[in-house]
Amino acid sequence: MYDGSLPYGFHLSMVADAALKWGYSVLASDCDFIPVVFGAYFHDSIEDARVTYNDLLRMAANFMDRQQSVTAAEIVYALTNDKGRTRAERAGERYYAGIRATPYAPFVKLCDRYANTFHSHSDAGAEHQRMLGVYSGEWQHFIDSIDAHSDDIRFQLPQSLITEIENLMR
Repeated sequence: MYDGSLPYGFHLSMVADAALKWGYSVLASDCDFIPVVFGAYFHDSIEDARVTYNDLLRMAANFMDRQQSVTAAEIVYALTNDKGRTRAERAGERYYAGIRATPYAPFVKLCDRYANTFHSHSDAGAEHQRMLGVYSGEWQHFIDSIDAHSDDIRFQLPQSLITEIENLMR
């Protein structure tokens, strides 16, 4: 469940929709579009659904060639939190280093943050407002942590998506 009452696919669809909307600004090739959207939709599957990396490769192979399947699975793997008791432990430096080292993972992580921020912004409830405050408070650290500072387009963060998230946090 997402937010206690929605099917978890609601969140996954929001992340994939963001990848669909902003993905073309980070693609090195049109062939990367399907792996990026797949990675966005399945980004929580290892962490939350107990899907394995090899399961992802098999699923992706139904839609993509081998290299595209690996790209998709690598995005998901990079976005899988580390083991930890707290939010900070689960998303520490090793976790962010993996995101920065994986093509398209910074973008998909930004899409994930967009979906969570958009959902929190859309409801005035106390828990939503609390999470909006959490996202706002960790924003600069988050951006600094996922920014690979690379000229390679596959590691870029679209400024229009960053601006959209910042507007939601105001």
